[in-house]
Amino acid sequence: MRLFVGIALMTLITALAHGQERLSARQALLDRMDSRAGRYGEISRRIWEFAEVGYKETRSSELLKSELRSAGFRIEDNVGGMPTAFTATWGEGKPVIAILGEYDALPGLSQAAAPGRKPLVEGAPGHGCGHNLLGTASAFAAIEIKEEMAARKLAGTIRFYGTPAEEGGGGKVYMIRAGAFKDCDVALTWHPGGSNEATKRSSLANISAKFRFYGRASHAASAPEKGRSALDGIMLMNHAVEMLREHVPDSTRIHHVITNGGAAPNIVPDFAEAYYYARHPDMPTLDGVWQRIVRCAEAGALGTETRMEQQIVNSVYNILPNGPLSVLIDRNLRIAGGVRYEPEELLFAQTLRKTFVAEEPLALGSQEKIQVPADGPGSASTDAGDVSWVLPTAQLTTATYVPGTPGHSWQSAACAGSSIGRKGMMVAAKTLAFSALDLLEQPSAIVEARKNFDERRAGFEYRSRVPPGQKPPFNYRDAIR
Repeated sequence: MRLFVGIALMTLITALAHGQERLSARQALLDRMDSRAGRYGEISRRIWEFAEVGYKETRSSELLKSELRSAGFRIEDNVGGMPTAFTATWGEGKPVIAILGEYDALPGLSQAAAPGRKPLVEGAPGHGCGHNLLGTASAFAAIEIKEEMAARKLAGTIRFYGTPAEEGGGGKVYMIRAGAFKDCDVALTWHPGGSNEATKRSSLANISAKFRFYGRASHAASAPEKGRSALDGIMLMNHAVEMLREHVPDSTRIHHVITNGGAAPNIVPDFAEAYYYARHPDMPTLDGVWQRIVRCAEAGALGTETRMEQQIVNSVYNILPNGPLSVLIDRNLRIAGGVRYEPEELLFAQTLRKTFVAEEPLALGSQEKIQVPADGPGSASTDAGDVSWVLPTAQLTTATYVPGTPGHSWQSAACAGSSIGRKGMMVAAKTLAFSALDLLEQPSAIVEARKNFDERRAGFEYRSRVPPGQKPPFNYRDAIR
């Protein structure tokens, strides 16, 4: 009996000692990352200033590659035939942990890091989704993980994925097709937001296309009967889609812009183009909605005696959540902590909130807390969803925005270039680093993540709606004139 008690006591002492050693190692990592916050904050600021749209992120990707290369990572360029897509790998063998990074900006959201509307360059792109922070934090985390692995001789591989054109260009879809994820065990990612939360939510599947109408030009006053208006074709399509909105399943989202409506009012347009998105939490349901949108386009062409062509730009899946990985992320997010504002940041936040259209449910101060993960579908779309259908994937959000800030706005672009954004970025980098180290130290966590992935995906087949053989749409941000 004494022998049994003695063994049990020694086991407990060893476990406690191991736990204390682990906590000490985490604190040392926290301190080291804090000491390097300025360097990576500057990198995020430079990418914010570059503000390059999808597939044009040349300087942004080169800056991240340079940082990772200097840290000892092996770089593979031009992944999937995309010049701004790359991987950076350190280590050998299993497990292989993927850290996803993005760095594309949005058109038309140029903005100073100020709480009032102030474009840096009128009409130019801006980081209204905070991807300058996203790519930088993920690269920072990968480098810190590598240093821990080297110092402690941890087996495995850490790989950073530089993924272009998340905003509607689907860079990750083409990286998947190129086999870039085939040897990975787990993928970790994050996204800027207004709160700190380990994401258990799914997202919206998305299909997007440009509908191009071809008519016949003519003088709009002296010979209108000889013309066939391509713009009329789009207007008729748009009207039909408006009628469709009443008859689609709940949670469907349909939105569009007219990217080309003709050259002048006195010329019957012989060309016009509309850019459509449709979203739904379930991809098979979205397929049916999309077929009906295409019929609306066909009806527009038929009714105006024009010709219509559809070019699929992108399609992404809804995220497949992973329970065990979400729990792991949540635990480490609580260690990393929230975001506390200094007096000047609080003034920035208070001033910015006055520009919001409506009172927001997220109050100032909520950025200091870690939210309880919520279930159900989210309201956005991401090509990280496709990654989640090919391997276990987890995501978190951190408070890089003033609470309540709408995404894809000048307000979010202002936050992404400010110290508020950089503080939220540090929370993400620390959480990713801690989570990857847990996976490297505890192989059973990867087994549990894979089991959950297999159970959730059972009976479903991942098949991208981007046509087979289609090349990345390098110029999808350009309008035909």
